[in-house]
Amino acid sequence: TSLSLQPAITPELVQGHIHLKCTYSHPPSKPPLQYLVLWSRLSSPGKREQIHHETTLESFSYVEMDGTNLSLGDMVSCTVTAFARDTSEQQSLPEESKGFYAGIKFLPESLQIAEDGKEHVLTVLSTVPIACPGQDDSCKITLQLSTEDLGSHLPGSPDIVLSACQVDLLQVPCSGSSCAEATVTVTAVTDFAQDGNRVSRIRAEPVGQRDLLWRDYTPKDVKVTVRDLPTGNCYSFTDPHIITFDGWRYDNYKIGTFLLCQSMSRVFEVHVRQWDCGGHRSATACNCGVAAR
Repeated sequence: TSLSLQPAITPELVQGHIHLKCTYSHPPSKPPLQYLVLWSRLSSPGKREQIHHETTLESFSYVEMDGTNLSLGDMVSCTVTAFARDTSEQQSLPEESKGFYAGIKFLPESLQIAEDGKEHVLTVLSTVPIACPGQDDSCKITLQLSTEDLGSHLPGSPDIVLSACQVDLLQVPCSGSSCAEATVTVTAVTDFAQDGNRVSRIRAEPVGQRDLLWRDYTPKDVKVTVRDLPTGNCYSFTDPHIITFDGWRYDNYKIGTFLLCQSMSRVFEVHVRQWDCGGHRSATACNCGVAAR
């Protein structure tokens, strides 16, 4: 019958090497029970590959992430079947753990942002512990971050910017689904162009790693959809006619220096200097200088 073994996978460092541990409940039984533990991974969507199996009296089983049978980026699960020691015919129903993703995760996995200047926090975390390969190495993984615009537009015109080009994942005790994490902010570039919604991606690559496990690993990209927003325009021209952002029109014939535009939410303002250009007949001023920050 079903014993409610409830297998679950947790990561663990064993003698400096990353292992996954499958634990399950150990119901009291006479004679004592044995457990058949099957480890498997999803090698491609819908295709399962068995990587290790063992029979044990313990209520746990370990498998090492060696980069061959089990690599970073794999989705791993363990299936446990219990049976009495003296007879292998009488078995419990096999119970499978939830899939455990071993590697770097981004939260959220995708972003939808707008050209409004707002910063969006992206968390980068490792679901496995960070090992210390040698005494001279600090216990961290450095990720190089880059952005790429997807679509047919001019190269060199990024649609998103990051607050950092590199992040360090430092070794800390595993808690929940995170064994190390860092944050970076993502902002859409206000490009003053009506170019429609565009898609970019953020890529992370481990750098400076001697550890083969990390060196051969590229985390899954983050897809960022940027929603195009209409650009506001205001004008001051000739003797100055002024059209505001919201379409109001008026004239300013005065001589002097004026604040033409100022943002209340960021450091941005435009001053304009007007001087007499109408001669003796009429009091008319024209733009003769501008200062912007």
